[in-house]
Amino acid sequence: RLASPRLHRHPMLYLSGDGALPAFSEPELAALRRHLQYGGFLLVDAADGSDGNGFDASARRELARLLPTSPLARIAREHVLYKSFYLLDHQGGRLLVKPWLEGQVIGGRLAVVYSQNDLAGAWARGELGDWEHDCSPGGEPQRETAFRLGVNLAMYALCTDYKDDAVHLPFIMRRRS
Repeated sequence: RLASPRLHRHPMLYLSGDGALPAFSEPELAALRRHLQYGGFLLVDAADGSDGNGFDASARRELARLLPTSPLARIAREHVLYKSFYLLDHQGGRLLVKPWLEGQVIGGRLAVVYSQNDLAGAWARGELGDWEHDCSPGGEPQRETAFRLGVNLAMYALCTDYKDDAVHLPFIMRRRS
């Protein structure tokens, strides 16, 4: 479906898995690359909590193929992503595999964000509304941070760096104190 001509209708894409990811075809890579170059956003979320194998290894391989001139790099704590709605200074998710997010940049804009902490696992509810997974090691505060990070990701995907504008700085500083 990545090669669909309707891909542009979805400004934010989500890719997750709990095992090795199959390689994208060249047409899929080209379509996804074009989507990102024209302002699209991709959130990649390792549901298996892997680090160096499984989903992690294959996602890194495919992201390197997708944007070879922009390798995955740690997103600085000062990045507008961490203040696009909520002011965040730590990570959330079902697991805490890495205490940071990684990203790939196109023209100064984060086009891809990669989390190894299974954000969707923290967000998931069962048919009766109960949580499908426990969050460890931080419990419910870790889940709340995952939700807040999800809101920030959506805000950044749709509005990019509007919060980086100096007009917002006094308000942000008041909220921090």
